[in-house]
Amino acid sequence: MNFSSKNPFLNNKTFSTAVSKKDQVHQATIIDYNDEMTLSGTINRSLILFLLLTASATVIWWMAFNGMNPIAPAIGGAIMGLVLVLIAAFKPHYSPYLAPGYALFEGLFIGGISAIFEAKYPGIVIQAVAATFVTFMVCLVLYKYKIVKVTEQFKSVVVAATLAIATYYLISWVFSMFSSFTPVHYGNSLMSIGISIFVIVIAALNLFLDFDRIEKGAEQKMPKYMEWYSAMGLMITLVWLYIEFLRLLSKLNSKN
Repeated sequence: MNFSSKNPFLNNKTFSTAVSKKDQVHQATIIDYNDEMTLSGTINRSLILFLLLTASATVIWWMAFNGMNPIAPAIGGAIMGLVLVLIAAFKPHYSPYLAPGYALFEGLFIGGISAIFEAKYPGIVIQAVAATFVTFMVCLVLYKYKIVKVTEQFKSVVVAATLAIATYYLISWVFSMFSSFTPVHYGNSLMSIGISIFVIVIAALNLFLDFDRIEKGAEQKMPKYMEWYSAMGLMITLVWLYIEFLRLLSKLNSKN
């Protein structure tokens, strides 16, 4: 079985259905390399999405600390971001339009949730941002210099762990909604903190899978829109990682 990133934007199905230039056979035609996915193009798209997300989050952050309740924009941004994610998952060729929208709406969610955490634990946001950035850079360096190699076995382990986490979160959420059940990852117990650390490790390992899929997409000369699609997928992983750092740091701060 061929495993790849469980990030819905960087899976094998999407990349296999997007016809690569290597698989296209044309007689007496000139390939326009401007229509191909490239690493530099994906990096540029990722930076654009990051700036859009940061700008949107900054606006909500400023409004929250000037009297506005950040819960509504956070929930609205999360819902709209999810809708755009689902649309792009089935219609990746719309990614050049959906990805910027996703970044803006996800910025509302990030800005709102960050303001809530910051109000309760001053200084936690800068710590979470720094932890996310350092983790990203470390993973990128480890991948670039092949210190960590993305083998099929590596993919299998990360995919299995990611699925287990998603299943656990979903079941816990359902039970907590309709009963007095309290999931073990709530609170600041050693078990809860341990679970948060485990989830952060798995989220970080997903970055390696994302890097690998992006690199292979460029090598296979996928269509240009896959740059936006890939950048969007990478942003999803980083948002997940940031949220998990926020949760871990809040648990540690609540013990003080």
